[in-house]
Formats: sequence, C-alpha cells, structure tokens
Amino acid sequence: MNNLFNNVIITFQKFKIRGEIIIRDCKLILFDMDGTLIRDRTIFVISKIKGFNDKLLNVLKKNIQPYQKSLEIAEFLKGFDSKEFLEIFRKIPLQDSVIEIIERLKENRIKIALATDSYQLFSDDLQKRLKLDYAFGNNLITKNDIITGELILNNNKKAVCNDGRIYSICKELVLKNLCKRLNIKNNQTIAVGDGIVDIGMIKKAGIGIAFNSSEYVQKNADIITNDLRVILDYI
Repeated sequence: MNNLFNNVIITFQKFKIRGEIIIRDCKLILFDMDGTLIRDRTIFVISKIKGFNDKLLNVLKKNIQPYQKSLEIAEFLKGFDSKEFLEIFRKIPLQDSVIEIIERLKENRIKIALATDSYQLFSDDLQKRLKLDYAFGNNLITKNDIITGELILNNNKKAVCNDGRIYSICKELVLKNLCKRLNIKNNQTIAVGDGIVDIGMIKKAGIGIAFNSSEYVQKNADIITNDLRVILDYI
C-alpha cells in the first residue's frame, strides 16, 4: 500500500512553483529548441554520426566565452552537406505533447517563437513543421549546400547577457525585441528552456519555466517541470 501511495505522489508531482506567479493575458511563448521542443541536442547527434564528438567535447570544456565555442564548433562542420544534416535533424523526435501544446497555443492566439544557440537552418525547418511564428538561431554559411565552416552569430553585436557571458544568441534580448515588435509587456510572456543559455529569457519573462534542467537553471525559474503540458495551466 505504501509503495502504491508513493507511486501516486510521484505521478502527480509534475512541477514545482517558486514564489508568486503573476501573468496577465499571455501573448507570447518563447521556447528553446534542443532538449526542450526536441528530445536531443542537434550538434551532439551530428557529431556522433560524423565522428567529431571528442573534438566537440574538448571545445565545450575550454575556458572561453560561449560564442567563441560556437565559432570553433562551426569549423568542424566545414565540407559537410547541409541537406544531409537536415535529414539527421528531422529524425530527432519531438518532446512529448509538443503538437498538442502548439495547437492549444494557436487556439488561444498566442504567438510562438523559438530561440536556439544551434543553427538557423534547423530552427527554420522546425518552425515550418510546427507552424511557429518566429525562429531565431545562428546563420551557418553554405555554398551550393556545402557548409563553409563560417558562422554569423545571431548576437552579432556580442551583447553581454544576464549572467555576464556572451552567447552566440542572447535569448533575453530576443525576448525583449519580440515584446517591442508585438507591443506587449514582459508579464505577458512565458519562456521555456533547459540550459544555461536560457536563463536570461527565463528570468525576464512573466513566467520562466525550467524544463528537464539542472539545479543551476532551476533556481532562476518560476516553475520547474518535466512535463511541458504545465504551460497550458498559464494561458
């Protein structure tokens, strides 16, 4: 009986809330992509298939700014076919309930955006598949579909983000610019992510949701969850 009771508790403990949450008339949701809308991290999937996973891990361990790591990683992709990479990307499964959530958001006329420190060709592809309103990523340069190894950062002015680091994309700035474009306030937005790069938008949004994330990310969020359907409680 005790084991059954414990299982019930675990089943229903989908999320935790920190502090008081106030959001009025949600107008925009900004999602991270890798690990949030899709189940895996695109660059890791590609690196394992193409044989540069060890080099990737070595770059990620370096004590340099995140945007510098992004530039170095892009060089590993030189000479590969971008169309082949898109085929790999499309095989990465969506997270559970993503289709259902997107449909509900659209029914409620909420704008949907994604921001990723991955590449624009992938974010554009996912935007098209899910019929999202906006997609933001880094521009991986190609010539005749072949990747050159050059990368144009979304954060091309190298803005310093909330935690003092310079990322290839500053997601809090993406959120700020979308609010300006849509003429809405921060407290009319929700941001959902799992990584350190997502902390800026999580802190800036009306509701910041940490999804399947580390404790470091969680302590900056209003809601901690492993079930994206929690979003539907706040729209």
